[in-house]
Amino acid sequence: MTHFVYRTHYEGPLGKRVRRLPDATVLDWFRRGWRTVVDDPAGDARAWVAAELGGDVYGLPTIFEDAREHHLPAPRSWRDLAGMLPEHLYHEGDLLVDEHSVRVHTDDDEVELPYFFFDDTLAARHPERVAYLLHDGWPLPDDTREGGGTGAGTTRGPDAGTAGGSGAGASHGPDAVATHAVLLTFYDSESICWQPPFSFPGVRLPALAAHLRATTEDLEEWPHELLVLRALVAPEDDDLGPALRRCNHWPSYDGELPPELLGEHAEAHAFALGRLEESASGGDLGRGRDPSRTLLECGAHLAQMSIHLDGHFGHQQWFVFDDVWAGRHRDLAASLLRYATDWDPFGPEED
Repeated sequence: MTHFVYRTHYEGPLGKRVRRLPDATVLDWFRRGWRTVVDDPAGDARAWVAAELGGDVYGLPTIFEDAREHHLPAPRSWRDLAGMLPEHLYHEGDLLVDEHSVRVHTDDDEVELPYFFFDDTLAARHPERVAYLLHDGWPLPDDTREGGGTGAGTTRGPDAGTAGGSGAGASHGPDAVATHAVLLTFYDSESICWQPPFSFPGVRLPALAAHLRATTEDLEEWPHELLVLRALVAPEDDDLGPALRRCNHWPSYDGELPPELLGEHAEAHAFALGRLEESASGGDLGRGRDPSRTLLECGAHLAQMSIHLDGHFGHQQWFVFDDVWAGRHRDLAASLLRYATDWDPFGPEED
């Protein structure tokens, strides 16, 4: 079987499209396209790609359109395909081809749009790279809950860590006691992997609300979304659920950072509540946002939100999880951290 994944901000709560194809190899899928489109005078490349892959894929039909125009024979090997694609496939960024995959990094002048074909052999070889890539439903699994529940939060877990420092990046791996924030957000054309995962070492998710209230360490290094989340944690909140619901109504994550969010928590919280009241009185969050379309789940060791932030691009994803959840979902956690770090799921590991 061959897998196709399209990282597209236009597509659903997870911002990606996943398809399973019957072809044994990636080469077989392209050869089938040749038979269906290139060798058939009535073949429609765009319609066939859309039917095969669940919708338009920016630039992909051009390989079949060019092949017909230039009378290109079907590739007989992955090396033939690797020789054709750079010249005849429209793409704006990197193009990587090997025996088991085709990986393309392109854009439509508004946002980045990577897509990937890869076979079962490569998927089986690297489950820690593909587990999140191939996950195509909301929400992520969470079997670490005590008492269940959604949105409003769940009972505190027994493994709350002590408050520790915070830091950018995912240098604290998923096995160390830590909470990781993966924020798949964007506000301009640089829309893929521009904001790496952020870690709170020594803090597990049940203790994170208290930690956010207490810490003032290195706040200038925090992503904008985490500063808003910190400010919207109320003094009585035991988990992130209520603050995440408030984040859903924050007026704007784009633009200059309000300096009030960098102050002591009590001051930041008062400022943030004032902004929410102003926004509620105006009644319009702008950009076609619809808070009722936001999806939110908050468990003991995994909080996840697909926040509806734009009428054109739709949802952006926030995942906050600790080492307890990561320990039960190792491949999913590792692949999610990589998904936020590198557009290419199969590239070399960074030192």
